[in-house]
Amino acid sequence: MKRVYAKEEVCIGCRLCEVACVVEHSGSKNPVKAFKGIKPRPVPRNYVDEGGPLSFSVNCRHCDEPLCVAVCIAGAMTKDEASGVVKHNAEKCAGCWSCIMACPYGVVRVDPGKNRVVKCDLCDGRGTPACVQACPNRALVFEER
Repeated sequence: MKRVYAKEEVCIGCRLCEVACVVEHSGSKNPVKAFKGIKPRPVPRNYVDEGGPLSFSVNCRHCDEPLCVAVCIAGAMTKDEASGVVKHNAEKCAGCWSCIMACPYGVVRVDPGKNRVVKCDLCDGRGTPACVQACPNRALVFEER
């Protein structure tokens, strides 16, 4: 399955991947509306981790055996066996946050505005995730390894 991979040696920490994610998941798909018109602002499904001279975007790994799915008591976290994508169904979510605690990458997060879980969905419906498309240095790649 294709996944988003980071090349930390070329990431400059510009956070455009986070901006692209917010815009993509805003509903309006408009940067101004996403950042100034929606309160609270949508939570990016990725985040830039910075440590010393290195930085890179961290997002869901869509694990082969996802712990978030294993611990979900409501069946809201599932893995699509055909595509390999780990998905979250907000309608089924019990709000226990077990998935957040179980994720070894820290990429399952709470959207405080909606009190629900958000995670990378690989920009379902797009050919290439918005974060990958927005990266000016091509520090993010969407490929199968």
